[in-house]
Amino acid sequence: MAVSWRNWLANEGVKHLCLFIWLSLNVLLFWKAFLLYNQGPEYHYLHQMLGCPTETKATFGVHLKIVGDWTERFRDLLLPPSNQDSEILPFIQSRKYPKLYIDGPFGSPFEESLNYEVSLCVAGGIGVTPFASILNTLLDDWKPYKLRRLYFIWVCRDIQSFRWFADLLCVLYNKFWQENRPDYVNIQLYLSQTDGIQKIIGEKYQALNSRLFFGRPRWKLLFDEIAKCNRGKTVGVFCCGPNSISKTLHKLSNQNNPYGTRFEYNKESFS
Repeated sequence: MAVSWRNWLANEGVKHLCLFIWLSLNVLLFWKAFLLYNQGPEYHYLHQMLGCPTETKATFGVHLKIVGDWTERFRDLLLPPSNQDSEILPFIQSRKYPKLYIDGPFGSPFEESLNYEVSLCVAGGIGVTPFASILNTLLDDWKPYKLRRLYFIWVCRDIQSFRWFADLLCVLYNKFWQENRPDYVNIQLYLSQTDGIQKIIGEKYQALNSRLFFGRPRWKLLFDEIAKCNRGKTVGVFCCGPNSISKTLHKLSNQNNPYGTRFEYNKESFS
C-alpha cells in the first residue's frame, strides 16, 4: 500500500495539487468580486472597462455605454440628475464617488496593427474602443512605427454613436493633412440604420460628414480595392465587433486575389 501511494503521489499528485490550487484561486476571485459588488454604492466591480492610454499620456479615459439597469444605476452614482446627458464626468467636491477597481493593463492584438505597413481596422459599434489607443498613439507620433497606411472602418446603428470618438478622428485627420500625408489614414463611417439623411452635428465634424456612408459596407469590394492599391503587400486585418462582421472578414482574408496581396486576420472580443 505504501508503494502504491508513493507511485500515485509521484505520477498524479502534482497534477491534482495544481488543479486544486487553480480551483481555489478561481473561487477566491469570484467571492472577492461578489463581496465588492454587494458592499453597497461605495464599491463596485467593473468588468473590462476600456481606456485610451499612450506612452505620453499619464491618464486614461473610461468609455461606458449606458444599456440596461446595471449601467443606468452606475451612471446615477456618478452623475447628478442635472448632468445625465454630460459626455464628461464633472468633478463635484461635495459629492462622494464610488471606488473603482480596475484590472490591467492587458495587451491587445491590435497593437500589432502598428507593425504592418498597411492595416485595415474594422469596428462595430462600441467595438471601436480598443482602437482608441492606436489612434491616440498615431496622434502622438506615427513616425517610429512601420505603419504607413491605415484603413479605419466604423459601423454604427445610430448617428450619435459616432460622437464617442468624433473629436479624436477629426484631430487625427487634420494632423495628416497638415503634414501632407492625406493618404495615411482612410476613414469610412457607415450608418447601418437610418430614416433619412443625417450628419454628425457640428461644423468641426465636416471632415467626417464627407466620409459618412449609409447602409453596410460592401466588404468584397473593399478588400478588392485595398488589394489593388497595395499590390504584393501584407495587410493586417483587425476586427472588434459582431460575429457576423468578424466571420465575413475572416473568410475574405483567406481568399486569394489577382494582385498578390496577402491579408492576415486578427480579432478581439468582449467577454
